[in-house]
Amino acid sequence: MPIWIRGLAVPPLLFSLLMEGRWRHPGESALAHTMPWFKGPLHFLTSVEAVVRESRSLDLLTADDASAQLFRLARGTAWTEPVDLSWLDIDKAFLVAVNERPGDDVAIALDYRTDPTDPRVVASDFWTDPRLCSWREVAPTLSALVVTFDL
Repeated sequence: MPIWIRGLAVPPLLFSLLMEGRWRHPGESALAHTMPWFKGPLHFLTSVEAVVRESRSLDLLTADDASAQLFRLARGTAWTEPVDLSWLDIDKAFLVAVNERPGDDVAIALDYRTDPTDPRVVASDFWTDPRLCSWREVAPTLSALVVTFDL
């Protein structure tokens, strides 16, 4: 029976990693190699409850138009055109890692726009252009990221 977060089925791979305690920070060198633009320390969310709790921020940030623009967050159901990267469609995403330091406002998300069973992994980028966030691909699939991070 699938577990659902934000109306999206949690991939069995992520669920098993969470249940076995293997969804964890891969180390700074692995992050730097996979996401060279990313500079902030990250906290990998280690339970379904934490993913649900932290992903609520997506709704809060899109409730305010200025915040939604700054963080490039959109509800795809409200747009007439498909929402593509560098925007995150919050109707098709949830967070799996968030900023370690309060106020950094950075994250890694599963992006279901590409595949509902093995979603793409994306991360926020405030370093390339500090005036606004862009969402960039980290890995084409969750399973590819798990291999890269040796989880």
